[in-house]
Amino acid sequence: MEKIDVIILTNNEEDVIEDCLKSVKGWAENIFVIDAGSTDKTVEIAKKNGAQVLEHDFKDFSDQRNFAFTKVKSSWIFYLDADERVTTEFKKEVEDKINSGEKSGFEVKRKTYYFSKNWGLEDKVARIFRVDNFIEWRGVVHETAYINGEMGLIQSPIEHFTHRNLEQMLAKTNNWSKFEAKLRFDANHPPMRGWRFIRVMMSEFMRSYFKEKGYKNGTYGLIEAIYQSYSIFITYAKLWEMQNNKSD
Repeated sequence: MEKIDVIILTNNEEDVIEDCLKSVKGWAENIFVIDAGSTDKTVEIAKKNGAQVLEHDFKDFSDQRNFAFTKVKSSWIFYLDADERVTTEFKKEVEDKINSGEKSGFEVKRKTYYFSKNWGLEDKVARIFRVDNFIEWRGVVHETAYINGEMGLIQSPIEHFTHRNLEQMLAKTNNWSKFEAKLRFDANHPPMRGWRFIRVMMSEFMRSYFKEKGYKNGTYGLIEAIYQSYSIFITYAKLWEMQNNKSD
C-alpha cells in the first residue's frame, strides 16, 4: 500500500483548520501544517488535532510549498488548503489510483462554496504528486507544480469553503492584492488610467455574475459579483500606486 502525507499551509485559519484536519486525520500517514506566523489559535488547534506544525516565514506561495516538500516522509504528497475538506469518496479514489502506479501526479476537482452555500462551480488544481517524480513549485501567487511524468485526475471532488464572510474576504484581498499588483508591475503593465479601472471592474462583475451564473444564487450572487469587482479594483489601485511611486 502506498502512503501519502498531507501538507496544509496556514496563516490565521482558526475558523476552518479543525474541519480540514479532521477530514484527513487517520487517512494520511503524516499531516504537516506549515504556518506563516498565525496570530490566532491556528497553531494550537492544529497541534491539538495531531498535525506536525512547522513555522516558516512567508516569502511567496511557491516557497512555502517547496519548503513543505522537504519535510515529506511518504512516497506521495497531497497539498490541501486550510479552507478545503476531503470526502470519503475522494479518499477511496485516491487510494485506488496511487496504488495503481499509472500516474506521477493528479489534479483534484474542487466543489466551491461561498458563504457556506454550494455555488454549483467546480475547478481543477494539481495537488497530488509522487515524491520521486516531483520537481518544484514555481510562481509567486498562481503557483504551478512541475513534475516528471503524466498527470491524472481524481473525479471525486473535495469541498472548497472560500469567501466565508466579509471580514475574511477583505483580509484575503488585502493580502493577495499586493502580490498580484507586483506581478503586473514587474511585467511592465501599461500605466493605469481611469478607463482601465472601469474595464477590469466590469469584466470581473460580468464573469462572476453571468459567466459563473452567480445570478442563480440571488443576493449571495450579487454580493459576490460586486465583491469580485471591488477586489480587482484594489489590485489595480495598488498597481497604480506602484507606478506613481516609480515615476515620482
